[in-house]
Amino acid sequence: MAYDENTAARVRKLLADQRHVAEKKMMGGLCFMVDNAMCCTVSGRGGMLIRVGPDAHARMLQEPHASPMEMRGRIMTGFVRVAPEGYQSDAELKKWVKRALDFVGAMPAKTGGRKAAPRKAASAQSSGAEGAKALPRGRVQKGPRR
Repeated sequence: MAYDENTAARVRKLLADQRHVAEKKMMGGLCFMVDNAMCCTVSGRGGMLIRVGPDAHARMLQEPHASPMEMRGRIMTGFVRVAPEGYQSDAELKKWVKRALDFVGAMPAKTGGRKAAPRKAASAQSSGAEGAKALPRGRVQKGPRR
């Protein structure tokens, strides 16, 4: 199912002066990522998905043309689905995109990811034995035969 190219072009225009914007085809539409965080999506099912965060979720559902985002039978708190009638004017679209940008801008910066602990340190911590020799991966230490 194709997303609305006209709406995607309008969103691109609104995000033109933002840094680190990327587009990814996902969730049946075109997702706009800002600083590696999902911001909003022009949905292939019609309308848009707007990331507002869990704290603002209930409040945003009170807005005209907004409804919960459901994925695989689960309500995704923090996202709302906005029907096309909710962003017909440029001012309405700008309002929704700004809400998503405000939430994404308030998120803590993402780091490069967690690094795994060195294998020897991890095995000594998990076994609780001080000075225990780490075995190669996949090897099991055998006890004395009886």
